[in-house]
Amino acid sequence: MTIELSMVVPHVPSICHEENAPDFQQGIVDGLKQVSKQIADIRPDVLVLVSCHWPTTFEHYVDCNPVHKGSLTAQEAANLISEVPYHYPGDEELANQLVQAGKSAGMSVEGVHDLSFEWDYGTLVPLRYLVPNGDIPVINLSVTLCASLEETYQWGQVIAKVLKESDKKAVFVASGALAHNLVRGRHHMPTLSEHALNKEFVDLVMKKDYEAAYNMLPQFSSMAKVEAGGRHLAMLFAFIDKDCTPVYYADAQSSGSWNPLITFEPAKIAGSKDHTQEEYVK
Repeated sequence: MTIELSMVVPHVPSICHEENAPDFQQGIVDGLKQVSKQIADIRPDVLVLVSCHWPTTFEHYVDCNPVHKGSLTAQEAANLISEVPYHYPGDEELANQLVQAGKSAGMSVEGVHDLSFEWDYGTLVPLRYLVPNGDIPVINLSVTLCASLEETYQWGQVIAKVLKESDKKAVFVASGALAHNLVRGRHHMPTLSEHALNKEFVDLVMKKDYEAAYNMLPQFSSMAKVEAGGRHLAMLFAFIDKDCTPVYYADAQSSGSWNPLITFEPAKIAGSKDHTQEEYVK
């Protein structure tokens, strides 16, 4: 049918449990809850999510499991995310279609068919807000370190084509940050130079100059150390066309990183929320 909504979302570990979120991150908590209501209204058949915390070396991986069930203790932040249970349905048939489409396009794509496979917190944290009832099938994807931004974008195009040709309504989520040059102390902002790049990138996106934002991504990723080398954003651009309307909900720093929540609404549903330039990236 169609891709009903796409977005870039934060996954900072301190919001895994809402009661632990510091005041300066409360905006992204509230924003995720607002987007959750929009997703509930859409009633998608599947949510496809690429996570910066599922890094793979050579192959693009697709989680093809029919169900995602487990308990996550994050190796990177075990004091913040410990024994957090999750249980979401998968979409084995559609996930396998993505794998086969990638292979047919000559790409290095493999499926994961192992019920012992554990999710990462870049997948689980946003889903705890976006799909709180665990009632929407999820397919999650890796970021592939040997893949260039261009290859990742092309893989995103393959995925988007499969979803558009499917009879299912889909939502796409890119889970990750912009500038991501981490330091101790989650209250720290990015440096002035890094944040200037954040602002320029977001400004291009909010002006719907998606081509310029994509062209900026290689240098932006290198100079500001964008999370996962910007691969989650490269994939996101494959889902955004010129008629999509960006909606800026919130942002927050986390240990020197910058974490916006931005959705991209197709023309048929755009206009549900209006933000002026003054409201984003202070």
